[in-house]
Amino acid sequence: MSRINVVGSGLVGSLLSIYLVKKGHQVNIYERRPDMRKNRISAGRSINLALSDRGWRGLQGVGIADEIRKVALPMSGRMIHSIEGQVGYQPYGKEGQAINSVSRGGLNCVLMDLAEKNGVNIEFNQRCSKIDLNDALLTVEDSESNKSKTLESDFIIGTDGAYSAARLQLQLNTDRFNYSQSFLEHGYKELTIPAVNGEYAMDPKGLHIWPRGTYMLIALPNLDKSFTCTLFFPFEGENSFEALDTISKARAFFEKIFGDALKLMPDFDKEYAGNPVSSLMTVKCFPWHYKDKLLLIGDAAHAIVPFYGQGMNCGFEDCVVFEELMTKYGNNWTAIFEKFEQLRKPDGDAIADLAVANFVEMRDKVGQAEFLLQKKIEASFSTKHPDKWIPLYTMVTYSPQIRYSEALHEGKRQEKIMQQVMALPGIEQKWESKEVEEFILKLL
Repeated sequence: MSRINVVGSGLVGSLLSIYLVKKGHQVNIYERRPDMRKNRISAGRSINLALSDRGWRGLQGVGIADEIRKVALPMSGRMIHSIEGQVGYQPYGKEGQAINSVSRGGLNCVLMDLAEKNGVNIEFNQRCSKIDLNDALLTVEDSESNKSKTLESDFIIGTDGAYSAARLQLQLNTDRFNYSQSFLEHGYKELTIPAVNGEYAMDPKGLHIWPRGTYMLIALPNLDKSFTCTLFFPFEGENSFEALDTISKARAFFEKIFGDALKLMPDFDKEYAGNPVSSLMTVKCFPWHYKDKLLLIGDAAHAIVPFYGQGMNCGFEDCVVFEELMTKYGNNWTAIFEKFEQLRKPDGDAIADLAVANFVEMRDKVGQAEFLLQKKIEASFSTKHPDKWIPLYTMVTYSPQIRYSEALHEGKRQEKIMQQVMALPGIEQKWESKEVEEFILKLL
C-alpha cells in the first residue's frame, strides 16, 4: 500500500482517487476551494460539459456510469441557427450516437461523494504552497486559519487544473522543464435561456449553435429545462467584448445577430452586465513527472480549449490508462509514471490541436454549404466502407479504442483526400455517384 497525496478534488482528482483506493492505496486529497457540496457553489465558472464515450469508460471503471446517465442529457447533433432565425439539424454520428450534457458541479459532487464512500479523505480550503520533490513533502496552507502544514507521502499527484500549483513546482524547481501556454483571442461569457412554462424553450436533443464567422453562441440543455448559453467572442476589435461595453450596445448587437436567442433571454441585461468574461487557454508541458515522487494528470498536464468537448473526457481517459498501468506494473511507480507520460503526452497534444481547429469549424464552417456537402460525402462513404473510413468526429468522440494522436493523423490524411474530392467538377450533383466512390477508393 502506498500513501498518496492528491492536489485538487476536481473531476479528474476525484475519479483518480477512487481508482487508487480500489487498488488498496491510502489517498488524501487537498483542495484549494471550499466544499461545493456544503456551500452550494459550482466548480467555478464553467461551460457545460459534453460527456462522451471516453468519459463513460472512465466512469464505468468505478461503477457509476449508470448513475450519471440519470442526470445526463443526450444531444444527438448540432442545431444550427441562421442569422434569419432558421434552424437546421446536423447529426453527430450514426443513429443512437450522442454526446451528453452534464453539470460540472453536479458530476463533481457525485465523484467526491463516491471517493469518500470508498475511503478517500478530502480536506478543503487547503492551498498547495510548496512541494519538496525529492521527499514527496506537500505543504498546504489553510485559507481560513492561514496556518500551514507539511504532509508526508510516498508520492504526490497533481490534478489541480490549468493553473496547477503542482505543475508550478516542476517549473520552479527542475531543470529543462518545457512549458507553454497560449490564449485564444476570444473569451467567453455565460448567459441563460430559462424554461418557458416548465418546458424547454428549444429542442433539448441537440447542441444549439449560432455560428457567425469569427464568433458564436452555443447552448446546452440542463435538467431544470433551462439552457446554459456561452458566447465565444473576441476580447478586442470591432465586434468584441471591449466594443460592447454597455448593455444597450450588447442588446442591439444581439437583436441583430442572435435575435431568436435574445427573445428567449429575459435576464439578458442582468447577466450580460454581471457575468464575467473568462479566457480560453491551452497548456502543454513536459515532463509530467519527477522521478517517482510527483505526477501531473488531467488539465494540470494538458489543459485544452472546450471546442471538441473533450477536456473532461481526456482527463477521465487519463485515469483509465493509469489504472491499466497500475494493473500491469503493480507498485513500480517509476515505470508507471514514465509509461503514462509516454502514452498520454502525444494524445494530450493532439486533442489540444484538434480542439482549436474545431473552434473554427463550429463558429464558421458549420453554416457553409460546401462544408455540409463534404460531411455528407464522408458519411455516405463511411456507411458503404466502414472499414476504410471513420469520420474524424467519430474517431475522437465515439471511438475510445482509437488514440487522439491516431485520430489527428488520420483526420489530416482524410482532409487531403476530401479537398481533391470537393474539387471535382460538378461534385454538387454527383456526390452520391459510383464515380466519386471509386475516386475516393483510389486515393485511399
